[in-house]
Amino acid sequence: MVYALPMRVKRFIGELLRGSGDRLPGEGEHGAFARHRGLIVLSAGGATAETALLWLVAPGARALGPQVTALPPLAAYHDLRWLFLFSGSWPAFGAVLVGALIARSAIDAALVMLAWPHTELDAAIRPRFVTAFWSCALLTLLVWMVLSPVVTLMFGAALVPFSWPFLGAAPILLGSVLALSHGGIGSAWWGRLPAVSTIAWLLTGFIAMSVVGAVMPRVNAAEYLGVAALAGLLSARAWYGVTLSAVRQARAEPPAWYWRAALWQVKRALRQRISWLPVAPVAAVLVVGLVVTMARLAFTGTVHLTPPAGHVAEGVVPGVGTAPAVQAEPVTGQPAHGSLLVVAGWGSHCCNDANALRAAEPGMTVRQFSYLGLTAAGQPIRYHLAADLPIQVLGDRMAAQVEWLYAHTHTPVSIVAESEGTLGLYAMAARHPGLPIASVVLLSPIVEPGQVGRAGVPGEALITLNDLIGKMSPYGGSGAEELIDSVSQFGASYFADMTRKHVFRWLTVIPLADAVTLPSCPYPSNVVVVQALHGGLLGDPPVLQMVEEFLAGDTNVRSDQRLRTAAQVIAAAAAAWRIPDLHPACPGG
Repeated sequence: MVYALPMRVKRFIGELLRGSGDRLPGEGEHGAFARHRGLIVLSAGGATAETALLWLVAPGARALGPQVTALPPLAAYHDLRWLFLFSGSWPAFGAVLVGALIARSAIDAALVMLAWPHTELDAAIRPRFVTAFWSCALLTLLVWMVLSPVVTLMFGAALVPFSWPFLGAAPILLGSVLALSHGGIGSAWWGRLPAVSTIAWLLTGFIAMSVVGAVMPRVNAAEYLGVAALAGLLSARAWYGVTLSAVRQARAEPPAWYWRAALWQVKRALRQRISWLPVAPVAAVLVVGLVVTMARLAFTGTVHLTPPAGHVAEGVVPGVGTAPAVQAEPVTGQPAHGSLLVVAGWGSHCCNDANALRAAEPGMTVRQFSYLGLTAAGQPIRYHLAADLPIQVLGDRMAAQVEWLYAHTHTPVSIVAESEGTLGLYAMAARHPGLPIASVVLLSPIVEPGQVGRAGVPGEALITLNDLIGKMSPYGGSGAEELIDSVSQFGASYFADMTRKHVFRWLTVIPLADAVTLPSCPYPSNVVVVQALHGGLLGDPPVLQMVEEFLAGDTNVRSDQRLRTAAQVIAAAAAAWRIPDLHPACPGG
């Protein structure tokens, strides 16, 4: 198969196999990477075997296959995500966890032994299998504890797919695995920070696994197995490089220059005195603490993520909870050019988010949806922050307000829904078929909600994290518990019903940041990708102009092909780090 590869790939594989740059002085050919055939076979073979199995039973998760023999922190993260799919009792989960810990520690210990240099001098400091096993078990437990919040956020992003949980989890994931990149290899690894070369190897592995995910939708099964085997080969090379770094540290000798030798002796003595300190675990925990602190500052308003000028809807003052009151447009009962219901997302106020569209559509009756419902006079009930509602209630209230608009304007109702509002739209379409809807615009939509169930141990972890985030945020201690509960039960079925049965005109505008949670599938022609973060598109002038043109009947959707391609690549690469999707990669796939 290698003879058919491009010349650059051949050269790259040749450099990997030679490994001459990592040979120790006097090590000879026996220390070269190509001599470690057992390491290569186990790493590449294991990556290929899991990828082939996932291609058959869970094609949506096949991007995780090559990670089974990655460096220990990445492999432990691979295992933890599979554990989070378990939905049994705590005792059963404990048994599964112990089994996974034993299997992971044994695989990593075997890779450590196989990656160790072959010279007699290095064989003298080579650890026994039992020693390597317990060292790898300690590392695996540490990674699982540190990355549990990351996997919980990823679990939540699979349940209610939008980019903020993923973007919050990504820096914790990368920072923590880099701090523990030397874990499980060598003696007393917990008492020191990783070497630069070790960090570089893990970062290379992280990028490689992302690239593997990115190429997945563009190759067939046989080609992808070849890609997985190449990724496994790269993982074997990383194991070899990290092990060599540990051996170098164990065999380190003082420099020849006097002042450098003296400094080396001081550093060595200091390291021996503080060898009991868990430096690496503390560094990993500090990464978590730093990200959580930044999130807390953002929630409390100490740190502002200020949108560009002009991205705020008229009448709304950023950071001020009591926006100026805007009277809802009166409904006279006379025929209008149309009616429009604007459904804002989580944390929105009522009723200023419809102002920009109301000003741009003077011939339409424009109303903002109220999460609290309508008054006896048919006016939207005002609120400070959108309530935490089950999507069934949200869909029913949306249907009631659509019917009220239709009864008083005698024209079909168009809907512009953003973020959480799109969940209500799915529920409304499923629970109230046949409503007089003219067209629909989805802004920052929640695509394929309810990918995983919430029952069992992961659900309890999600409740705990939701409570913690709720206490940190302005939304109260319960966070979005009712919304999460209802999405886990009905989100997937409502979304499927909406995609199968809708008969109205629709336009979807997706911010590029949300690509990290999208399926790796081709997008329909009426899907537009814009450079933006999740939420806030109701205050984005270019997006509003696009919405106005669509509502006016324009069928020429202006979409930047480069952004669409970038979104598909990002989605495929991010799939390597999300919760495994047990469904086909694309509908009908």
